[in-house]
Amino acid sequence: MYDHQLYSYLNIQLEDAVNISGKDNLFYTRFLANAAEIKALYNEIYGSHPLNETSFNRLVETIIKNYKKRPGVLIERDIAKLEEGHWFLNNNIAGMSLYVDRFCGSLTNLENKLDYFEESGVNLLHLMPLFESPATESDGGYAVSNFRKVDGRFGTLEDLQNVQESMQARNMYLMLDIVLNHTSHRHEWANKARQGDTYYQDYFYFFNDRTVPDAYDRTMPDIFPESSPGNFTYVEECNKWVMTVFHNYQWDLNYTNPNVFIEMLDTIFFYGNLGVDILRIDAPAFIWKQLGTTSQNLPQAHALLRLIKLCVQVATPGMALLGEAIVAPHEIMKYFGTGRHKARECDYAYNATQMALQWDALATGEIKVMMAAQHEILNKPYGTTWITYTRCHDDIGLGYDDYMIEQAGMQPYEHRNYLKNYYSGNFPGSPAKGALFSSNSKTGDARISGSLASLCGLENAVNDEDGLVIEESINKILLMQAQSFFIGGTPMLFYGDEVGYTNDYSYLQEEGKSYDNRWMHRPVINWEKNDKRNETGSIEQQVFSATRRLLQLRKQLAVVADHSNLTWLTPHNSHVAAFIRAIGDKRIFCLFNFSTQRAYVTWYTFKEKGYAPAKVYDHWQEKEYSVGKDHEYLILEPYGFCIMEPMD
Repeated sequence: MYDHQLYSYLNIQLEDAVNISGKDNLFYTRFLANAAEIKALYNEIYGSHPLNETSFNRLVETIIKNYKKRPGVLIERDIAKLEEGHWFLNNNIAGMSLYVDRFCGSLTNLENKLDYFEESGVNLLHLMPLFESPATESDGGYAVSNFRKVDGRFGTLEDLQNVQESMQARNMYLMLDIVLNHTSHRHEWANKARQGDTYYQDYFYFFNDRTVPDAYDRTMPDIFPESSPGNFTYVEECNKWVMTVFHNYQWDLNYTNPNVFIEMLDTIFFYGNLGVDILRIDAPAFIWKQLGTTSQNLPQAHALLRLIKLCVQVATPGMALLGEAIVAPHEIMKYFGTGRHKARECDYAYNATQMALQWDALATGEIKVMMAAQHEILNKPYGTTWITYTRCHDDIGLGYDDYMIEQAGMQPYEHRNYLKNYYSGNFPGSPAKGALFSSNSKTGDARISGSLASLCGLENAVNDEDGLVIEESINKILLMQAQSFFIGGTPMLFYGDEVGYTNDYSYLQEEGKSYDNRWMHRPVINWEKNDKRNETGSIEQQVFSATRRLLQLRKQLAVVADHSNLTWLTPHNSHVAAFIRAIGDKRIFCLFNFSTQRAYVTWYTFKEKGYAPAKVYDHWQEKEYSVGKDHEYLILEPYGFCIMEPMD
């Protein structure tokens, strides 16, 4: 609907600020095209707020101001991405997530490691939180005390800009985090609130006594029940209670206050104008709180994300948004947008469900639970995509739904207990070496820490000097990576996995880390070990060269681009996950054996969808196969896989 007052106001603001008929015309048209929806979403959240009109004017000013700050080279890159359309769906992007200090010490050193990433086949870097946070109260950098100052441990803002410019010159992509849900209790806003400034106390959730906090706690779960039970912390300096959902040093921001939203949107644009290609929004499920609820995944949180998306689309349209919502499968889909906002909320989400299902299959040798979940995962709308991964900086949660386990013929509680025991090395015969994280004695819930290699058995195999088990462990690593690379989305390696790093226990001697066993899979890189990737036959060389081959193969096969083009095949063998990726007349068959035994797969698998190729070529083994009769079999070695393309 045409809103005369809105468009008249915008025309006045834009005519005074930009060249609407010249170089800024595309910005002008984007703003007008999205203005009504921006206003509608803003009113949905803040329409009844006393600051409604004033804050909306500030919102418009913030969008215009940050567009005017956008460097010309980024505006050109915006246009190129817009012309490509959904640039982030393509098969040429492969990422690595890393802690700069633990990877190479500093941003200056990172710039000198860009050749290493190119050698690896990686052209997207997710740099874990870089902005200032207290050394012993940082939560791995997610307790930010200054959103615009690079922490001195890594270097300076200028160093970050130099890295971005060098990456851009190599046509690489940059991903950074923004922590929307909370700040460090040492942030300037928190310091002012602590000193009694009521303006800044309203940036957080402050209460004079425990009455309201106790009411919240009745329905809000504990996120870290071991290390940080409860959701509120007493602030002695002002004799009040403040909401702290994660840790007592992380104060939750109050998005019912529009000033908070505008401040954080301005920060989002600050990152966009640094040249960030993908902005990872940390913990978006928590950004809206409401009494009587879990204060997670609320409709207002989605409305805020949609408003952010529209504002970004206007001012910094080359920046994609990743919602880091590690939630149940049916909930994650909502972060892509629903209804008229479908595919208009977050561009990316983590495929955490598939990640956990792969670990389920590896531990059980069965794909039944994995297959029971796929109808949910396939609901992802076209024009959005996944980050696919086997490991990240975080723990492995087993958050897929109970009914998926029940459909596989198992009891959910017992099945999850088995997985926890298997990966923590407490199940007889398990080769895995991990640990349980955030165990909840009330519910029995726990998550799993450990590196990809250690959970695949490599650590124990090396300690036992068992060559056969080492080989089997490497095969497991590659099986896990291969499925995550080819299943659809942008693959994201976690640093160290490309050369088979096992658990790093040095965190036990580090203040501020020793209480958190997730640091065991966040290694300090030893570059002498990484250099072994050039030693023929070494573990590092085997893992690195195979991982690089997989990424190269992925880039060669355009059918792997995420065009919502995945079809699962009937599991004729309960150990083998198989799917087709198809677009036009191109297709590939991907099969993965999660069993410790050889798997026999009927050749009918290749015919059931009506394609019936006569010959297929396995790109992984570089081997041709004639498709046999239905009673004949393709044989997959233990933890083997194939990426097969029809030859006719």
